[in-house]
Amino acid sequence: MTDFEPSSEEVEKLREQLGREAEEMGYHLNPDLDFTRDLVCGLLVNEKRYGYPSCPCRLASGDRDEDLDIICPCDYRDQDLSDYGSCYCALYVSGDVLDGEGELLPVPERRPLPEVRGKASRPLSAPSEESLSTLSYPVWRCKVCGYLCAREEPPGVCPICKAEMDRFELFL
Repeated sequence: MTDFEPSSEEVEKLREQLGREAEEMGYHLNPDLDFTRDLVCGLLVNEKRYGYPSCPCRLASGDRDEDLDIICPCDYRDQDLSDYGSCYCALYVSGDVLDGEGELLPVPERRPLPEVRGKASRPLSAPSEESLSTLSYPVWRCKVCGYLCAREEPPGVCPICKAEMDRFELFL
């Protein structure tokens, strides 16, 4: 446990930053400011505790590689928004929920159990040597938003969802 308690200024600064980034990418933060501030506070506490902003509604292991799928924005956000109108922790909501035309629904946990997690993060099928030999550069996929790019290394930050380099996987 940590004794770190972020200041209201730190929470508000990050909430505003997340809100701007969300809107730029076509997402929305939950309009309930008190609720959202509590979640942002949890992100700041987890960043201080683990060194990365893991989802405050899930139990992180403290091992960044093991928790890549739950670093905010988590790998499950887009599917949760599509299916339920919000992500698991309800930090991000759909336009319908934001406009009051939809309601917040319970979102089931999509994260695989720890013993299955390693298998879930692997590509469905490995590319063949023949297909790889025809490409000039490897293709990288952002595991958060699906962005694809062909280059020697994945980008430092995803231009779409702002996920860091370690959230990319070799696609082809």
